[in-house]
Amino acid sequence: FVVLANPGLTRLVTSCIGADWVRDLDQLRRLEPCADEPAFRAEWRRVKHENKVRLANAIRHLTGVAVDPASLFDIQVKRIHEYKRQLLNLLYVVTRYNRIRANPQGDFVPRTVIFAGKAAPGYTMAKAIIKLINNVARVVNADKSIGDKLKVLFLPDYDVSLAQRIMPAADLSEQISTAGMEASGTGNMKLSLNGALTIGTLDGANIEIREQVGAENIFIFGLTSDEVAAYRRRGYSPSEVARANPELQKTLEMIDAGYFSPGNLADGKPVVDRLLSEGEPFFVLADFAAYAAAQDAVDALYAQPDEWHRKAVLNALSMGIFSSDRSIREYAQRIWRIKPVI
Repeated sequence: FVVLANPGLTRLVTSCIGADWVRDLDQLRRLEPCADEPAFRAEWRRVKHENKVRLANAIRHLTGVAVDPASLFDIQVKRIHEYKRQLLNLLYVVTRYNRIRANPQGDFVPRTVIFAGKAAPGYTMAKAIIKLINNVARVVNADKSIGDKLKVLFLPDYDVSLAQRIMPAADLSEQISTAGMEASGTGNMKLSLNGALTIGTLDGANIEIREQVGAENIFIFGLTSDEVAAYRRRGYSPSEVARANPELQKTLEMIDAGYFSPGNLADGKPVVDRLLSEGEPFFVLADFAAYAAAQDAVDALYAQPDEWHRKAVLNALSMGIFSSDRSIREYAQRIWRIKPVI
């Protein structure tokens, strides 16, 4: 995937450790000394910026929206589903928008938030989520007081070709599913392999990614699967969570009142009703405060570009374990008990 989608990174890695890593991804670990070399990190940063410029050009072509390649590219690309919690991301986007509006001269890290993915044809709520993302994007991107501090995009017709443009440009990988509901996930692996840092719950492959990259090189937040199960047993009142968090309450009220859909004030109401329903099964509001705090940590690190890119290198070089070659080799050794013929 990297060789096809990210030739700049391919050349950089090959210049440091040779080309054998393409056939043996475990060899990426040999990059570890390079992570501490300022010159290597500077070149890594240059490659990432070039990828972001290419994606910015594609975004302009697809949507007509100009985005700043120097901004943090915050990526959530996956199937649109309530358990994958694009809504958690979007609630934070609106909250961030409100913070910037309240303090337009504030020192905010500029951010470009990119959503992409498809919904099942009969999944009404997923389609409502897509519509709400587009409504929020339309208002935020048109607000001149915000400028380049925040842009929001829903890129249409997500497919492998578009993923090959998006993933090499990603700074932050959103893997924020409700804990205990994600079977595995491979998009998070591809994003990390291309040098994105992950913000996510302890769910699916995030658990293994944290083991590989180290807890200090990933942004983990929120309820664990055991805590989610405990909530389900004792009951969960999202409305109580919202009332206890003024920022979150304001965000929900704006969506519910049609702030982002002036042509149809009721557009966002079904989504808000779902989020506030008693026993809402995906615990979006329950994880909001922890998610927002993790995003604060993201901003703080991105303001230190050299350290951010050092962690990005460490993420990429830790992904060899997820190679399908490794999986097949272990099946051959442990299950099939066969040996290679060459």
